[in-house]
Amino acid sequence: MEYIAGDAKIPLSSCKVEGLILKSMISMTSRAIRADPDAFREYVKNPSVRRGLALVLKGIAEYGITVPQRLPAPFLVVWNFTNMCNLRCKHCYQKAEKSLPDELTLNEKLAVLDQLDRAYVAAVAFSGGEPLIHPDFLKVAREASLRGMYVSVATNGTMITRELAKKLKEVGVNYVEISLDSSNSRRHDSFRGVSGAWERAVRGIRICVEEGLVTGVATTLTKMNYDEIEDIVDLCEDLGVKRVIFFNFIPTGRGSDIVNWDLTCDEREEALKTIYKLATSRKLEVVSTAPQLARVALQESRGCTVAPTHFAMGSDPGTLALAEFIGGCGAGRIYAAIEPNGDLTPCVFMPIKVGNLRQESFEDLWSKSPIFLKLRDRNAFQEPCGKCQYRFVCGGCRARAYAYTGCITGPDPGCINFKLSTCLESKILKCDAIKLGEEQR
Repeated sequence: MEYIAGDAKIPLSSCKVEGLILKSMISMTSRAIRADPDAFREYVKNPSVRRGLALVLKGIAEYGITVPQRLPAPFLVVWNFTNMCNLRCKHCYQKAEKSLPDELTLNEKLAVLDQLDRAYVAAVAFSGGEPLIHPDFLKVAREASLRGMYVSVATNGTMITRELAKKLKEVGVNYVEISLDSSNSRRHDSFRGVSGAWERAVRGIRICVEEGLVTGVATTLTKMNYDEIEDIVDLCEDLGVKRVIFFNFIPTGRGSDIVNWDLTCDEREEALKTIYKLATSRKLEVVSTAPQLARVALQESRGCTVAPTHFAMGSDPGTLALAEFIGGCGAGRIYAAIEPNGDLTPCVFMPIKVGNLRQESFEDLWSKSPIFLKLRDRNAFQEPCGKCQYRFVCGGCRARAYAYTGCITGPDPGCINFKLSTCLESKILKCDAIKLGEEQR
């Protein structure tokens, strides 16, 4: 792909034949989906894009074409870099407050990065806690960027100064995502547990935009704020951000204390319809981590538009064709998470330890873990998710299924196809497969 992009740094004699074959394949595929092969060549100049495409090709070589497509490594790893945090958010999945005694050292962090690099992971997103607090963050972020990974950071934004924003850009951070849970400062501060958090977060957003960093806003939807989706998008447009992403609320960590704040399936459906309408009418990207957005987009557009991942929506032939192969909840399938102590989990919202990267190989855990393998089999999910016609573009949120049922293959009670509003609010939902849940724990 470096050869195709005109950026080869290896002897052409060792890859020219393969490069020509791949070039022909790309040309034929581009014609089939009516895409521009020249635009593709420009696209693969980005080393993180090449990593992602290499994972797809390697996955097809190893597993054949599967639905969903199996991959030899995830596209994205979210790394909870530290448990330290300067806020006390009511929904925090990490119960972040202070550094834990067994957090990875700098050398251990770099060793983990080596493992991700060898596996050819395309992107790493640093989260926390608050990653910008940690003194090792800029060093590790720079190293990830130098290795060709797409580097992003999820932050509460309160610590961002102009000097820090310049440093983020300098070390190669590609994307900054700042949490903002309301267009109302008092609501946000109450949710985040610290007075003045909204003003500092908005200041951080403005600074990042002004410094030329690609910036997004993350909002967790609850009963507190789902009525102000449009107001939040209006604010984000005014701030000049590229994307606003509405996160599913997951009752885990401190979030388990506010389970009654969760949306009913009817409320979530209306919220997703609003998000879809805004996504198709506004200049900035409006998306959601709720995998049901893919179904809503298909239904509202009569099959013309789909959201194949949490970060994109499209109606071009290529997007529609790829949706069933890469779409829906990515936990343990195209995405994994690392805890501050090196524990590997399927998702930051799913506290199931698969292994620890201090002692075990990332590639081995990814390819052999029974937990990951179960998450990749959409047909094995419990009803209605396992029988739903949209299971390959959606599949339900596995973290919500686990939080409410104790089963990674259980139903997602947040979907309109599973009318459980009463059960949700009275907290009486139980898992039909308790044995499976016990085995996972």
